[in-house]
Amino acid sequence: MAITGTCHCGAVSYEFRHEPSKTTSCNCSVCRRLSALWIYAPINEITVTGTTDHYAYGDKLLAFHRCKNCGCTTHWENLKPEGDDPYMAVNLRLADPDVVAKIPVRHFDGADTWTFLD
Repeated sequence: MAITGTCHCGAVSYEFRHEPSKTTSCNCSVCRRLSALWIYAPINEITVTGTTDHYAYGDKLLAFHRCKNCGCTTHWENLKPEGDDPYMAVNLRLADPDVVAKIPVRHFDGADTWTFLD
């Protein structure tokens, strides 16, 4: 089953061809402000279409992408991927609400301990 999502204006979309076991709500300084729910997969299992701007901060490991038109955060990419299957994440909140409701949420402490809180 593929999960699809779009920004508010429809200019950017994604197709996620992976079966997520969870979605992650992170409390780091960026994610808590975005209120995103992330689902992760190898880059080759995600297709993002449309034109985005991106933002990277700190040690520049991740670039957070948003639609250039409506500003919705669509995904992040790993700027320094390691190994044979580098991962990326898409914002599950851009998918249909019925899809979002079926995937369990895990809370991640990206602000302090870098561990799951549940």
